[in-house]
Amino acid sequence: MYAHKYPPTKVSRMEQPLLIVLRSGRRNAENRIRGPQSALTDFLASNNISAAQISADYERRRREAQQNLEREAAANQEAPDGEERDVPEETELQRKKRKLKEEKVLAKIKESKESDKQKKKKKKGKGNDDDGDPMWDMYAKSTPMPGQLENCEACQKRFTVTAYSKEGPGGGLLCTKCSKEQETQRKKDAKPKKQAGPRERRRQARSNLLDGLVQNGSPSLLEMCIKKVADNIQDVDEFGDLPHKLLNRLSQILSKRRVITSRTMDLFLTPGFETIDLYDCGKLESQDFIKIFSVVPTVQNLNLGNAGQFKDEVLDYIMERDVPIRNLQLEAPNLVSDAKWIEYFRKCGHRLESLKLSWLDSSMDDDTFIHVVKGCPNLKQLKLKKCFRLGDGAVRTIVELKQLQHISLQLPIASSAPVVADLIHKIGSNLRTLSLEGFDFADDKVLAAIHSSCTRLEKFRFCENDYCTDRGFSSLFGGWSNPPLVFLDLAANRSIDNADPDGPEDPIGVATAGFKALMAHSGSHLEKLDISSCRHIERETFESLFDGKTEYSNLKELNISFLTKIDTAIVAGMFRSCPRLTKLTAFGCFNVTDVTMPKGVALIGLPNAQDSIIREGEYDADWPRAHV
Repeated sequence: MYAHKYPPTKVSRMEQPLLIVLRSGRRNAENRIRGPQSALTDFLASNNISAAQISADYERRRREAQQNLEREAAANQEAPDGEERDVPEETELQRKKRKLKEEKVLAKIKESKESDKQKKKKKKGKGNDDDGDPMWDMYAKSTPMPGQLENCEACQKRFTVTAYSKEGPGGGLLCTKCSKEQETQRKKDAKPKKQAGPRERRRQARSNLLDGLVQNGSPSLLEMCIKKVADNIQDVDEFGDLPHKLLNRLSQILSKRRVITSRTMDLFLTPGFETIDLYDCGKLESQDFIKIFSVVPTVQNLNLGNAGQFKDEVLDYIMERDVPIRNLQLEAPNLVSDAKWIEYFRKCGHRLESLKLSWLDSSMDDDTFIHVVKGCPNLKQLKLKKCFRLGDGAVRTIVELKQLQHISLQLPIASSAPVVADLIHKIGSNLRTLSLEGFDFADDKVLAAIHSSCTRLEKFRFCENDYCTDRGFSSLFGGWSNPPLVFLDLAANRSIDNADPDGPEDPIGVATAGFKALMAHSGSHLEKLDISSCRHIERETFESLFDGKTEYSNLKELNISFLTKIDTAIVAGMFRSCPRLTKLTAFGCFNVTDVTMPKGVALIGLPNAQDSIIREGEYDADWPRAHV
C-alpha cells in the first residue's frame, strides 16, 4: 500500500523493525497539525516544566492545606465540661522530621537570597553578556504593583504593596515595620551635618550686607520660617494662603538660588491671584509660561525675569484667553517676533497701564515701537532698559503718550541732545519719575529743559554722563519750582579724561556747586541718594554739609562709592547728620578705616578686611578724628 511512496529497496532482516518505526513516526507527523510556539512555551519545555504537572501540584497543595485546617480545627475544639482534652505528645521521630523540614525551608530561603544577589551583581558587572538581553528582561521578576501581595525581604511576612513601600538591600520590598527599622538605621549611620564655621558665617554675613540686610541679634521668626521653607522647597506641596508680600520674598530667595523650575513654579500659581512675580525663569519652558495663564487666567500684574523661552505661542495663548494683563514686565523675551509684538499690542494694548521691557537684542525696533505707542494709549509707566534696537525714532514717538507719569530709558544707541530735550519739553509737566541712564550726548540744555518743564518729579535719575557741567546741575536745582525729591541718583556724572584726572577748571558732572544746590533743594526730604563716582566734589563740601549739626532726617540709603576724598571723620559725620540711615555703600573709599557704626546700619564695601566696630548710644563726631 506504500509502494507509490517508498520504492522497493533491499532491506536486511535486522533493519526491518527500524524501518517500520520510522514509517510510523512519519505517518504521525504528517497527520498532526502544529501551530507556532511562543517563547514562554519553549522556555517551559526546555526546563521540563509541564502545565499539567503545575496544575496537579497546585491541587495537591490545596488539598493538604484543607486537611491541615481541618486537623487544627479538630485539635482546637474544646472538650466537654469536666473533661480534659487529650493532647497527643510529639514522638522523637516526628520532632526530628519537623526540624529537618524547617532546616530545608531555611536553607532554600538563604539559597534564593544568594542567587538573587549574584544575579544582580552579574547584571551590574562590566562586560556582562546578559546586559541588555531582552530574553533576560522578559523572564526577570518584575516589581509588584501597589495592591499586590509580596513577601518582606527581611522578615518574610506577607504584606500588601503600596506606593510607599521601600526597597531592601537585596532589591526586594520591605514591610512597614522593616522599612521604619531601615530608615532608623540609615539615620544612625549617616554622618552628622557639619556646623557652619566662622568662615561660613562671615561669608553669609557679607552676602547679607550686599543685599542691604542687617541682622541685630537673632533673626525674626518670620525670616526663619521663610528661610526654612526655601531650604526645603523640594518637600513643599503648596504655599497655602500666604500673602503676596511673603510670596514675593520667597520668589526672590528661590530666584537668587536659581531653583525656579516647573515644579517650584506651581507653588506660586493659585487660581484667583492677580500678581505673579518670578525673578528668574531661566529653567522654564514655553509650556510652563502657558501654564501660568491656564491656572491663573485672572493675572493682572506679571513680572517674569530672565524669560528666555517666552515665545510667540505664549502671546498667542494670552490673546486667545484674553488674559487681563495691566502691568507687564518681561526680561529678555528675545524669541518673540516683531510681528507678534505688533499683533499683541494691537489686540491687548488698550488694557496696558505699565510696560517694562529689558535686554531685548533681537526684537523690538523703532518701527515696532510705533505700534506700541498706537496700541497702548493708556500707558502711565514705560521702562525700556538695554533695548539694543531702539534709538531716536523710539524717543520721538514717546511724546505721543500723553498720560505718561513714569519713564525710565537706558538705550545703548546714543540719542542726540535735541531729541531728549524735545521729549522732556512735551511730556515733562506730567512726569513724577524721570530716569535717563547712559545718554552720553545729553548736555546742559537737557538739564535746562528738566528745570523748566518738570514740576512734579518725586524720583530723578541722571547717570553716566560726561557732557553736563557742574554749572548746569547748579542751575537745575537752584530755584527749581519742583517739590523736594525723595529719590535722587546722579552716579557717574564726571570727567573721564584719563590725562586730566582732576578735571577741567569748569568741572564736568556733579561737583561742589551742584552738590550744595541739590542738598539745599531736596536734602530735607531725600530718602535715597546716590553720588557714586562723582569724584570732583571737594572734601570741604562734605565736611560742611555733614557736620553733625545739620540733620537730614529722612535719608535712609546713601552711596558714596569711589569718592576717594571721603575719610573716617566724614563718615562719622554722616552717621550723626542722618539719624535714620540704614545703608551706606562705600566701595573704593580707601581712607575709611576702623569705623564706629551705629546699631542697625549696613556699611558695605569697605576695602579693609577688619570688621567695623558697632557702638550703641550717642556718637561724638570728633571721636574718629583722634584715631585717624
